[in-house]
Amino acid sequence: MIASMTGFGRAELEVAGAAFQLEVRSVNQRHLDLQVRLPRALARFEPDVRRRLHGRFARGKVEVTVTARAGAPMESLRIDEEVAARYVQAARSLAARHGLGGALDVGRLLALPGVARLAEPELPDEALGQALAEAASRAADEALAMRRAEGEALERELRERLAGVDALVERLSERTGAVQAAARERLRKRAEQLAAETGVVDPARLAQEIVWAADRLDVTEELVRLRSHAEQFRAAFDLGAGGVGRRLEFLLQEMGREANTVGSKAGDAPVAHLVVELKTELERMREQVLNVE
Repeated sequence: MIASMTGFGRAELEVAGAAFQLEVRSVNQRHLDLQVRLPRALARFEPDVRRRLHGRFARGKVEVTVTARAGAPMESLRIDEEVAARYVQAARSLAARHGLGGALDVGRLLALPGVARLAEPELPDEALGQALAEAASRAADEALAMRRAEGEALERELRERLAGVDALVERLSERTGAVQAAARERLRKRAEQLAAETGVVDPARLAQEIVWAADRLDVTEELVRLRSHAEQFRAAFDLGAGGVGRRLEFLLQEMGREANTVGSKAGDAPVAHLVVELKTELERMREQVLNVE
């Protein structure tokens, strides 16, 4: 069974009155890219989250986001009364010394450096770290389940398309065989015509020319490899989820090369049309495989 690289999972946690929501989102990407975004108060727990998710995903861009839940304050406003008093005293001294008017209002006072600051709540490290790690596991489980479900749908579609590829390969085999037979027959008739006109024909040379003509048009090896790649493609479904996508991409690339060789060797319009159909089907499969883990 294969897995998609598209998934989503969510988990919630609450520690010491602080409530958070953790989300795991994954999309397709050639290699694994794990990104963890935490509030400042939780930044120190990023290694714990990464360790908990290590090995759970083989490929894809995986984003882990933790946010404070609505109604659960993450920061509180702290006023430094001592610093504020010094500003007020300094303002009054300057006004008295230089005969200045005006007053230092509260809004301006709060905007001065050091008067007001946002303080992060003190949260218990051990309990919070454990809760975050467990929430990451739950969200990852949900995202991975979604990836597996989508992977099943992808596998069904890929198997159907692969059956279409098999049928096209068999049609190519029949047509290229007919092209080879027709080429041999044309060469034999040409030799007979030449013998009738000149009275001279070399049977050994004729046989050699027929072999050469057949070799130039022979695509047996290419068709054998196409069938082999198709069987390997099917076998990859049973390898299990995780890292299968790159193998499938490689097999489709090789099948495309073999199809090109068949088309260039045959030099036949019906074969060329079949090759176009085959390459179109392979491209459709490639688009699906790009989302396989």
